[in-house]
Amino acid sequence: MDQEFVEKMEYALHELKMEMISNLIATNQAFKAIVEGMDPKDLVDSASDDIDRTMIESIGIQGLKRMKLIEAALMRIKQGKYGQCIKCGKAIPRDRLEAIPYSLMCIECKTAEERRNR
Repeated sequence: MDQEFVEKMEYALHELKMEMISNLIATNQAFKAIVEGMDPKDLVDSASDDIDRTMIESIGIQGLKRMKLIEAALMRIKQGKYGQCIKCGKAIPRDRLEAIPYSLMCIECKTAEERRNR
């Protein structure tokens, strides 16, 4: 996977994460109180227990899953493994990554996992 594409996806992932955090700030007073006064750069990288706990309560199960997928994708970028399926190791198609930048599996493996979970 070429570096320019990976950087584009890393930016998209950070934007998704920031969007989720911004939505929390706009809709949740407790979360807003915690993050007021924080530097925006610190907000994205923050791992504070108070923020994590409030975020979990505020975004719900689906939002939490999405945030974890975003974090996992960002970690895979740092490890140089972004765009590789975590199940089979094959390349995840660019179209899929552009549609869902936090995809961790190729379409075949994701489909198989969804069938097993039914």
